[in-house]
Amino acid sequence: MNFEQARFNMIEQQIRPWNVLDGEVLDLLSQVRREAFVPVAHQSLAFADLELPLRGSGENGQCMLAPKVEARMLQDLAVQKHEKVLEIGTGSGYMAALLAQRAQRVITLEIDAELANLARSNLGKAGITNVDVRQADGAKGIPADGPFDVIVLSGSVAEVPHKLLEQLKTGGRLMAIVGNAPVMRATLITRTSAVEYLSTQGWDTLAPRLLNFPEHPRFSF
Repeated sequence: MNFEQARFNMIEQQIRPWNVLDGEVLDLLSQVRREAFVPVAHQSLAFADLELPLRGSGENGQCMLAPKVEARMLQDLAVQKHEKVLEIGTGSGYMAALLAQRAQRVITLEIDAELANLARSNLGKAGITNVDVRQADGAKGIPADGPFDVIVLSGSVAEVPHKLLEQLKTGGRLMAIVGNAPVMRATLITRTSAVEYLSTQGWDTLAPRLLNFPEHPRFSF
């Protein structure tokens, strides 16, 4: 397989048409080897416009998000070189690798020990040294290491817990995919003061659930 041609096609045919036009983001996607973070069994699909399971058939919804979703989240967050980032839902480590190229430091939390070890290995092979992978329940965040400039939820939630918003610095941003299928919205929340937050929803998509986040009660008749 010609990975370089497939990478070029991914950027030009999937990501640019999805309104990802930030030159720095596009350059980053061309530099970080996505195929190095994809399970060997799925490497032929590394650049396809779909989610890729990370464990067997993707039990517990554990997968890599579609490339265009990751790219647009990066564009919306506009991470800066001096910033400290918290990611929840490490998976194979690809999103952490992208964030690491733009941030000063990334802490990424993965609830599954096997995936946490996989991510450490992938990031180490890629020569990325400013990412700290921790096996932990990301639904609670890590208040002791905050506050953060940026928090990224690499999966969907019914709602963003306030205890995560409290771990943002003033001026910090949190990105999450919020809602219930078939309607989920990419939500960017900015902390504007000690007690105030501004929320914008820029685009619709779907993503598997992050584990252990609260769900809205479902009504039955």
